[in-house]
Amino acid sequence: MKESRRRFSRQEYVDRQTKVRQSMREKGVDVLIVTDPSNMCWLTGYDAWSFYVHQCLVIDVNTALLWYGRIIDASAAQMTTDLPATDIIPYPDDYVMSTERHPMDYLCGVLRDRQLINGVIGVEMDNYYFSAKAYEALQQGLPKTKFVDATALVNWQRSVKSTAELTYMRQAGAIIKKVYDHILEKAEPGMAKNALVAEILHASVSGTDGVAGDYAAIVPLIGAGEEASACHLTWDDSLIEGDTGVFFEIAGVVSRYHCPCSRTVYFGKPQKKYREIEAVINEAIANTLPVFAPGRTCGEVAATFFDTLEKHGFNKDNRCGYPIGLSYPPDWGERTMSLRRTDTTVLQAGMTFHFMPGMWFDDWGFETTESLVVTEQGGECLSSVYRGMLVKP
Repeated sequence: MKESRRRFSRQEYVDRQTKVRQSMREKGVDVLIVTDPSNMCWLTGYDAWSFYVHQCLVIDVNTALLWYGRIIDASAAQMTTDLPATDIIPYPDDYVMSTERHPMDYLCGVLRDRQLINGVIGVEMDNYYFSAKAYEALQQGLPKTKFVDATALVNWQRSVKSTAELTYMRQAGAIIKKVYDHILEKAEPGMAKNALVAEILHASVSGTDGVAGDYAAIVPLIGAGEEASACHLTWDDSLIEGDTGVFFEIAGVVSRYHCPCSRTVYFGKPQKKYREIEAVINEAIANTLPVFAPGRTCGEVAATFFDTLEKHGFNKDNRCGYPIGLSYPPDWGERTMSLRRTDTTVLQAGMTFHFMPGMWFDDWGFETTESLVVTEQGGECLSSVYRGMLVKP
């Protein structure tokens, strides 16, 4: 494998595979079919824009570890993993988007040949990248095999980050700081949103201090004025108006590791309601950061935040955060725990979250969010973007 594509030591990948195999044993899974590209990358380093077709890793509880994918993507597996050629298994291109055959039909033959069909096979049932048709093909091709839902089995092993992973996330934090500096330099009333987003994309991919930026799992989200009441709108070609608040939900990314950071930029003199919610959100963040400590729970974190909001007469009817790290489109979350009152997951040092106190009202919105790592001293923010409203007169 080209050294430039090796993001972690071989031992780190071995340690990750060992953790997954231990979890498989605990859950009674003999073979795991991993279709989530984030999990594929985390386990082996595999990285390519190939997740629009069927692909997977196959890992058993002993020593088997196979990459399986489209024939034209096998070279990417050779370049980004250290799997031997015999464990990189391509399927012919006439299986791609065919009405006559399915890539999982071919995989069934591979599993039979490798004698990996006699135990319990786990699949990531609730996953963007594993279709109902794929599951049907596996069941039809291996009618005597027992399949079980192993959604998020790998995801949970990713929750505590290594030193090397945190280095990438801090580098991503430096990039997002640069991006916001660039926004304040370039953005102004009368500028088209698409032109501003072009500046954001250029700054984020350009990187900083010799560190290259990567593409984000979510495109830049931008809400101006009344549109800021909708939290997941993207850009159009309309112009930014003066005396308007605009929120940005964007991320710095290095080697697929994300550091999301949302801020609200106000063009002109901020209205009173913006200053009021800014003060409440900043108080809530300050109260909550110390609770991101080992031994506390996601529910305790959420309760601290929501209680502060409610003390000031505000209510937020959605979670206030989720775990982050390595990810691919369409989501930069890890899809395990959530920062909501009912989540009893116990925090561990090295867990990383997007603490997301976004507030959306009937005709406006406000976002100030932080990506952080759990430490003995509480949540350590991974970027140094000014916390508060960014004002451009």
